Amino acid sequence: MDDNREALMRRNSRKFTRCVSHAQDELQSFRSYLRWMCVDQSTIWTACLSWSMFVLFTIVVPAISHFVLACSTCDSRHDRPYDSVVQLSLSSVATLSFVCLSNFVRKYGLRRFLFFDKLWDDSETVRRGYTEQLNRSLKILSIFVVPCFVAECAYKIWWYASGASQIPFLGHVVVSDAVACIMELCSWLYRTTVIFLVCVLFRLNCHLQLLRLQDFATVFHVDSDVGSVLSEHLRIRRHLRIISHRFRGFILLSLILVTSSQFASLLISTKARTELNIFRAGELALCSMTLVAALLILLRSATKITHKAQAVTCLAAKWHVCATLDSFEAVQGDVAPAQVASPNDVFGDGVEEQSGGDDDDDDEAEGEEDDLDNTKFIPAYAYSTISFQKRQALVTYFENNRAGITVYGFTLDRTTIHSIFGVELALVLWLLGKTINAL
Repeated sequence: MDDNREALMRRNSRKFTRCVSHAQDELQSFRSYLRWMCVDQSTIWTACLSWSMFVLFTIVVPAISHFVLACSTCDSRHDRPYDSVVQLSLSSVATLSFVCLSNFVRKYGLRRFLFFDKLWDDSETVRRGYTEQLNRSLKILSIFVVPCFVAECAYKIWWYASGASQIPFLGHVVVSDAVACIMELCSWLYRTTVIFLVCVLFRLNCHLQLLRLQDFATVFHVDSDVGSVLSEHLRIRRHLRIISHRFRGFILLSLILVTSSQFASLLISTKARTELNIFRAGELALCSMTLVAALLILLRSATKITHKAQAVTCLAAKWHVCATLDSFEAVQGDVAPAQVASPNDVFGDGVEEQSGGDDDDDDEAEGEEDDLDNTKFIPAYAYSTISFQKRQALVTYFENNRAGITVYGFTLDRTTIHSIFGVELALVLWLLGKTINAL
């Protein structure tokens, strides 16, 4: 008996860091992709390979490209005066992304990190929608990576093909240039893929909470218990806090690094007698658009889940109003409390008569309304079993405990993203405009 108790205590004292999984589960394609990207660190050998590839493509190749292949004696078209900003910007954000991704996978495991171990207590709709979104994540990743890589390929191939005589080489000219071009392209592809991969994983985490909030909103259309509603909302808020805690450092440092990169690009391209054209500053503009696109994925995902979480407060208030008014009318008209009122009955027959001519407007606005915070009335199911005090307490709780993605206490809502988006987009468009106009 004592031996069993000691064994149980030893087992409970070990920190739970990984979730039991198997090779043929729904994360099989994602694990294969991580191995293909050499970011899988499940074993000591794969970890060594992962860090070796990271050092090679994030540090060694960019350094050789800048200090050996920069070609300072080339003509105005083949000179790369902004290569230092490009390489430092991509490598710094890629380093941050790789370190965060390695820490996430090593500490939690892929299954636990993506909350697949928590899907057992969600509805079938949430599980099916999340699995579909997981399968779409790699496609979304390719949508952002492939155009950037194609543009970089066009630039690098032109640069090496048209200026081969100016570039230092060992041995055969064509072979040396081909190897150098391939290594630079692999470095660009590796860094941009790692950057967008972490952003897409954050988007995937937020999408799960969106599905849970949409499923949670259905409790206001049925006869639900306040305790169960509160318990489910607390569970969603807890998962949002977990996501915020995991990604807050990455979001903040990404914002700092990307903004610093944009300001550096702005300062270096506005110096006196600076010649800007698509050949000299095209790679700088491409780097800026890549980093800003990755940052906007983060901010848009965080803002969307914050907006949806705050829309629950409006939905609960509307539910409370409909139930209160219908309950009052039921008492005045001696209607049985268990009778379910239709949405139009909440405000009487006058609403139906007045809204008869607005059917066309309702049809046009139906696709533009938010699926939670809309103008549709809620059938007052709950007043027969839930008292006014309980409903009021629940609405007060929602008003004072709004969920969302936070970064060290600051909520990422629409006001925040509008400010950040304005600054970042202004910098990118200014640089892009100068580059294209000087062509």
